[in-house]
Amino acid sequence: MREIEELGLPDFCRKPTLVLGIGNLLFGDDGFGCAVVEYVEKHYAVPETVCLLDAGTSVRKLLFTLCLSPIRPHRLLILDAIDVGRTPGEVFEINPAEIPPIKLDDFSLHQLPTSNLLHELQESCGVEVRVLACQTGPLPQEISPGLSPAIQAVVPHAAQWLMDEYLPEDHQRRDDLIPKKESGLASVPRDPPTLGHRTCASRR
Repeated sequence: MREIEELGLPDFCRKPTLVLGIGNLLFGDDGFGCAVVEYVEKHYAVPETVCLLDAGTSVRKLLFTLCLSPIRPHRLLILDAIDVGRTPGEVFEINPAEIPPIKLDDFSLHQLPTSNLLHELQESCGVEVRVLACQTGPLPQEISPGLSPAIQAVVPHAAQWLMDEYLPEDHQRRDDLIPKKESGLASVPRDPPTLGHRTCASRR
């Protein structure tokens, strides 16, 4: 561990698990990933083995750094907004290989260069890459901060999924994962989604 620290690498390279919330908070629902990161930081105790980062619109720079780094996380989870024609507010996993090369806006994950970097990390660098996406409503054509009600309502659900299904793999006790604030979480489901069409916002 000391040798790794002496390399002077940032936490997002050194920690075993990296969670990136990406998007633009100034363009409505595109800020979903950033909002989930903020919610988790506020309501949960995040394990020391996890780097939780609001990457904003800088995701490509971070991914490029990871590709070049001699030390990388074992697992990478991307939280982002996406438009694939589903119901606004639907939260689901998508295989990185299935990310459509369709731009939501100039700052979105869904541009081919970023998708290529994710593929490089997964196939050539041995990093487990997962993407938790949220179907957006219509995105504004000009600056308009704040999520729509439909997207804001599923932020706690996405945060709960992240803690229940992803972070416990770091062997954290369930007691350690109890939210710091209990309000507003009574209806959060415990069942995680699977790749495909099941969402984490509703039970089947």
